[in-house]
Amino acid sequence: MATGPIQVEVYVEDYFFGDKALSDGQNSIEIVQTLAKEAGETAPAPPIELATWDSWFRSWLEALQPDLASEQAYELSLRLTDDAEIQQLNAQYRQKDQPTDVLAFAALETELPLPELVESEPLYLGDVVISVETAQVQAQQHGHSLEQELAWLAAHALLHLLGWDHPDETSLRRMLQQQEFLLQTIGLSSGYYQEELLA
Repeated sequence: MATGPIQVEVYVEDYFFGDKALSDGQNSIEIVQTLAKEAGETAPAPPIELATWDSWFRSWLEALQPDLASEQAYELSLRLTDDAEIQQLNAQYRQKDQPTDVLAFAALETELPLPELVESEPLYLGDVVISVETAQVQAQQHGHSLEQELAWLAAHALLHLLGWDHPDETSLRRMLQQQEFLLQTIGLSSGYYQEELLA
């Protein structure tokens, strides 16, 4: 049984809201501004600070702790990007040459025992990549904020890093319920689970 608070280190690579131009020469901020303008909204600034990401992942791992190994420290990386980059990754790793909203690359097989040396270090869960461009579109479609959509996608990815999957309708429903639970732990519940079931 774990004792003491869980420690989480989230390494955020903010390619999307950074100053880098996209492959077509257009800045990612310009894309979000255009999407927001089309929807009659104000363009978002980077919506989530590093401390908030850390707090969310810590809350989620604490909520999931009864179902996890007795680790007390975790690490993961989070990359915020655009549709072009996530499409490249999706094609390379999933053989799907199209943009997607989120990708999760788990670092460990959940069945493998960990050597003692590894157990003394924070457990590296893996990498999460989110297309902010797609998240913005989905947020507009669902009528909620970009922050809520990013939290929903990050929670989904975390569950994948922890071994959850949804190869069939039953497992998808369980996973969506778990995502809704995770959003409730950070005060962002807004009926995502019900929306997804109706879609």
